Amino acid sequence: MIASLEKHKKLILFDGVCNLCNSSIQYVIKHDKKDTFRFAALQSDIGQQIIDTYHIDTKTTDSILLYSNEHGLSAKSTAALKIAKHLGFPRNMMVIFFIIPPMVRNWVYDYVAKNRYKWYGKKDECMIPTPELKSKFL
Repeated sequence: MIASLEKHKKLILFDGVCNLCNSSIQYVIKHDKKDTFRFAALQSDIGQQIIDTYHIDTKTTDSILLYSNEHGLSAKSTAALKIAKHLGFPRNMMVIFFIIPPMVRNWVYDYVAKNRYKWYGKKDECMIPTPELKSKFL
């Protein structure tokens, strides 16, 4: 679906104005030793294309999204755990949390997501990647 996404790469869609989300993306970039991930803000054209294609109601789904051409779309705690799986030891051990039912995992995820602006703040505009990181952003 996303022609600009290279084969075997995964696209992380995140809230570009959220400080917690931006810090999380920086963390993923630092630990993505196999160059698995590409990134785009939910507010970007690609973000909007995926939101429209998958009919995501952004009023009820306040989430990080993980997309790949091979596996489609994951959201919330499932997306976060799938991302951690690719970040090497010990972060990849987070997959143990898949034993917890998604309803429980997503309740915790939603609680943090609902309070993230209050706890971590918000930017006026999306993060602009440095020239070194520009190739990782779609």
